[in-house]
Amino acid sequence: MGLKLVIVSGLSGSGKSVALHTLEDLGFYCIDNLPLFLLGDLARGLEAEPNPQMARTAVGIDARNQPERLVEVPALVAELKGRGVACDVLYLDARPESLIKRFSETRRKHPLSSDNRSLAEAIKLERALLAPILDIADLRIDTTHTNVHQLRDRVLGHLQDASPRRVSVLIETFGFKQGVPRDADFVIDVRCLPNPHWQPQLRPLTGRDPEVARFLEESPEVAEMIADLSDFFGRWVPRFEADGRSYLTIAIGCTGGQHRSVYMGEKLRDHFAALGRQVMLRHRELS
Repeated sequence: MGLKLVIVSGLSGSGKSVALHTLEDLGFYCIDNLPLFLLGDLARGLEAEPNPQMARTAVGIDARNQPERLVEVPALVAELKGRGVACDVLYLDARPESLIKRFSETRRKHPLSSDNRSLAEAIKLERALLAPILDIADLRIDTTHTNVHQLRDRVLGHLQDASPRRVSVLIETFGFKQGVPRDADFVIDVRCLPNPHWQPQLRPLTGRDPEVARFLEESPEVAEMIADLSDFFGRWVPRFEADGRSYLTIAIGCTGGQHRSVYMGEKLRDHFAALGRQVMLRHRELS
């Protein structure tokens, strides 16, 4: 087995510790807050003297590294991949207001905040410093609306199988009222479809209930959209796969994230599963 190296980075408070603990549970040897000048030496050492216990290693990298070192990360990762190291970059993100709330609740100090720099300014600075890592991320996870268990599932779904595989697909349904998921590769708006919300008997139900499904299936445009989306993704997902992508996130939104988007997400999930693809489905507003 060759060396598998996972770099975990992202904003403070976005869940990097949860991701590293998840990788540790998967059998990875985890090192948190590794100084970047040691990353190349670590990889070369693991290659020169293979250690079965460290064949799968994960390192946490944050903005406390020197800025000039952070800029060097893309070239370093490219060098590692050029030497045959299976290197994966995982980036965790969240909206500023969510991060501010988390720091307020835990009463922890942001690593870049100071007497002359507010928490909001520290978060903005950290995002700018980590931009070079975000640019090369194999998977970006926005944890604004994600709890600990959902984050663990995302990391497990992406990394629990270290062998080469086809692109994995995450389908996430949402309500536009709560904002569009920031980590989506595709955003599908289904608000043009008939809305079960206006049927009093359907209002308390969800898109997973047979009554809602029957209501939507009475409309020809629903079947047309399912067919069009199936054809579109059937044509283009393999193109992303051929380009080296390992993960795609498809976000499907309606007004409240309860009826139409949920139904369409279930249908699209079934389509991908029938093709033998690894697919996960998450209903954000129903979680």
